[in-house]
Amino acid sequence: MTAASLNNRPDIADLLAFYASVGVDEALEEQPVNRFAEVAPKPMERAPMAAPSGDTAAPLRSTTVSRGEAGDRANAPPVARSPSATTAVPDEAQAALARQLATTATTLDEIRQHMAAFEGCNLKATAKSLVFADGNPDAAVMLVGEAPGRDEDIEGLPFVGRSGRLLDRMLAAIGLDRTSVYIANVIPWRPPGNRTPTPHETEICRPFIERQIELVNPKVLINLGGPSAKTLLNTSEGILRLRGNWRAHTTASGIAIPAMPTLHPAYLLRTPSHKKLAWRDFLEVKAKLRALG
Repeated sequence: MTAASLNNRPDIADLLAFYASVGVDEALEEQPVNRFAEVAPKPMERAPMAAPSGDTAAPLRSTTVSRGEAGDRANAPPVARSPSATTAVPDEAQAALARQLATTATTLDEIRQHMAAFEGCNLKATAKSLVFADGNPDAAVMLVGEAPGRDEDIEGLPFVGRSGRLLDRMLAAIGLDRTSVYIANVIPWRPPGNRTPTPHETEICRPFIERQIELVNPKVLINLGGPSAKTLLNTSEGILRLRGNWRAHTTASGIAIPAMPTLHPAYLLRTPSHKKLAWRDFLEVKAKLRALG
């Protein structure tokens, strides 16, 4: 390396800015991992070909060699991987397993244990925490968002950070707080870089949140944001059309729970002029609770 190249190296601020731009905002391990060392195979060795003897010869094998076979022939040592390095491809089999596990859970503790042990969603491999729920499971109001963000992933609780503080103020405006509501997300693991969850990831996690709602059995459900409303209300309408209108979430046992779709706190932070719309929605919730007793 020349002196000129050393002088042209990016400083640490530039490097961190690059990491942030591609979604790398948190270290998941205490020590750096050399990925090249993990996957570098040893040079392949050719064994001498034995000449056939006698009347019988060994059966011929295909000359096509898979990568796995090449690694075995090279006698490469096995690479130790942590459980979090295992990823699962979202498919119908994983969704079916999630439905089975959710159905067998009879308490919130059981469903949390099932979710903690579940390896069928690839988001678990990159998330730091299982963000299960917060608040009072006996509450009359349950709020459901889409997925955890960075702050939620670090603390293991839904709706913390700026959006969480705004949600707390919205609840306080109608006389509620985290001791009188129950808060969860459709997806309990943070997507890397806060990207939008794929439809497969959402479908895999759907049975867990639906069972959570059924076990909590709130008087009123609040869907925070379009993804939550579309998933739990089985609709394709946008949140600006949905919000402010009472819908119903029907549980697997056939119980219809009044649901109010409203704007997500993170959206309101980006679009403060729409806070008045969310305020109207929360007033509707307050009136509904008063009517239900």
